[in-house]
Amino acid sequence: MVYTVLLKAYTLKKYGPPDEVLHMEDVELPEPKDTEVRIRVQATAINDYDWCITVGKPLEYRLIFGIFRPRKKLRIPGMEVAGVVDKVGKAVAIFKEGDRVYGDISEHGFGSFAQFLCIGEKGLRLMPEDMSFEEAASIPHAGMLAIGGLRDVGHLKDGQDLLIVGGGGGMGSFALQIAKTFNVRVTGVDTGEKLEAMKALGYDAVIDYKKEDFTKRTERYDLILDCRTNRSLWHYLRALKPHGKYVTVGGRSAKLLQMLYLKPLLRLFSAKRVKMVMIRTNRDLDYFEKLYQDGKITCVVDGPYPFEDLTQAVQRFGDAKHHGKIVVTLKS
Repeated sequence: MVYTVLLKAYTLKKYGPPDEVLHMEDVELPEPKDTEVRIRVQATAINDYDWCITVGKPLEYRLIFGIFRPRKKLRIPGMEVAGVVDKVGKAVAIFKEGDRVYGDISEHGFGSFAQFLCIGEKGLRLMPEDMSFEEAASIPHAGMLAIGGLRDVGHLKDGQDLLIVGGGGGMGSFALQIAKTFNVRVTGVDTGEKLEAMKALGYDAVIDYKKEDFTKRTERYDLILDCRTNRSLWHYLRALKPHGKYVTVGGRSAKLLQMLYLKPLLRLFSAKRVKMVMIRTNRDLDYFEKLYQDGKITCVVDGPYPFEDLTQAVQRFGDAKHHGKIVVTLKS
């Protein structure tokens, strides 16, 4: 007699509020293909991508996700993972059973909202020995966006004034700490209870966007790093110094398209620049791990929340109530 081994996973078969469309179900234990490893998931994290896939918004994203319902490969969401290799395919060369691994798996598939998943070995890397699963799950996506925005695209330099919009979230918390490895002054924009936590983390100044519009202040910045563009480009430009840069990692499609079309025009009459970060998954984890091991960066974890509360964690992300990165932990 052949027995089917089942595991728990959150499945998504239609769009809507997380508590209505994300359901914990029994699914079959997957078998790794030749170049895949199977992971026993220990922790995962919530991202903007997970929120958008769940609610199906913005509507134009459905061209990627699926028009009327999520595509089959997205039926179990989740793109960041930390766990233990449980089984390896016959052609796997990098990992062995028992290895502790982590990574942003989005270029190789999804499925970290489950007790087990199979993924191509190139989507993972070994975890540092002194790093917890919860810390590791918080890093790959937000950490790479922060590095890309500050170093690769923003070209942050000593002595500059930096503004981080959405400074209390996962990327903002990492961006602050990376920025502080330079001699710069950092202001963070967010709201609510996060403001005091941001000050404690090391922001030189904070602005409550519900009480004050930073683009109307007298302060000007060399670099603005925006976690989610949701306003007209012209608002951001007036908050920049004459040779300042505005760098975004994403946001509303209409605003991002405006940036794309107006960039050439901007070059004709201004030395200010606008740029977008294109993430390269897991590329700079070596750089991040060195900062972590040198004690220059800590992982600000919102939670961790138990696997049974994952739908509430996704909703918490959508409500923007989190400080740091929302992490969900699974029992061994």
